[in-house]
Amino acid sequence: MKYAELHRLYHQPFFDLLKQARAVHEENWPEREVQLCTLLSIKTGGCSEDCGYCAQSARYSTGVQAERLMEKEQVMERARAARDSGSTRFCMGAAWKGVRMGTQKFDQVCDIVREVSTLGMEVCVTLGEIGSEEAVALKEAGVTAYNHNIDTSPEHYKNVVTTHTFDDRLRTIRHAQDAGMSVCCGGILGLGETNDDRLKMLEVLSEFNPQPESVPINTLMAMKGTPMQDNENVDTFDLIRMIAITRIAIPKAKVRLSAGRTQMSKETQALCYFAGANSIFYGDKLLTAANPRANEDMELLRELGLAPLAPNPTMTAPSADGERPRYPMCSASV
Repeated sequence: MKYAELHRLYHQPFFDLLKQARAVHEENWPEREVQLCTLLSIKTGGCSEDCGYCAQSARYSTGVQAERLMEKEQVMERARAARDSGSTRFCMGAAWKGVRMGTQKFDQVCDIVREVSTLGMEVCVTLGEIGSEEAVALKEAGVTAYNHNIDTSPEHYKNVVTTHTFDDRLRTIRHAQDAGMSVCCGGILGLGETNDDRLKMLEVLSEFNPQPESVPINTLMAMKGTPMQDNENVDTFDLIRMIAITRIAIPKAKVRLSAGRTQMSKETQALCYFAGANSIFYGDKLLTAANPRANEDMELLRELGLAPLAPNPTMTAPSADGERPRYPMCSASV
């Protein structure tokens, strides 16, 4: 969906936008189910990148201690606990620039993925940049979805991170899709961007062919010691509008209400669900930040008449539309 149309839709009266988003949501997701995802940092801190929002960067003094890659049995213990508490997707994140075939850490990650994939949950990983060979290997090991957010608009990206480019992000997404993995790709609100930046980010996401299987919408949790520690909180109505416009632009994606939920009231979350959110990170902790308690989430879902979405570990990735260019927004030469 092009920016001009997104801008027109976004700036409708609030209730008109919500009404339209709800209609799209009910047409594509009539069962009123919410995907419960657990996120585990399997390698924390010490990252060489300079993402201005991230407490795991080695360039900032944030109090996050660098930790080595977790042992497989440690990960399995957490994965089993996630499954037993109701999670249907297990997401593993590693703080590094990327991984490459033939390295010990890549072999370790593939071994962990193979074990986790036996538990009946969907398996998602976020490992930074990957090439085509790594993408194929991860798919063969059992990865259901690869998470790689584009964070913000192409124009604003250079104000957020300088150690890689927006096109670098698109290149990894291309490799993941070409390998047959679903792509989990969204952004972060509150990085100093404008509403136009948010809509331009969404234009890129909606122009992916195929569109992302899931779209996380994060609100910045300003971490002490990062360059963005003093950024202002995201306005509640701006967040709800963004959830709604994402649902309209990418109707078949799971729209994940991600980081920042500890700062949201139950009423805010309820409006986000109404506007089209149908996925959350579930459990007491994200990579380095707090998350609402699982029992609180389940109680809210019950209050709203929503139910957990069943896992689908054998799901196929969305198919490309043969009528449209495969990678219309990627300007990198790959």
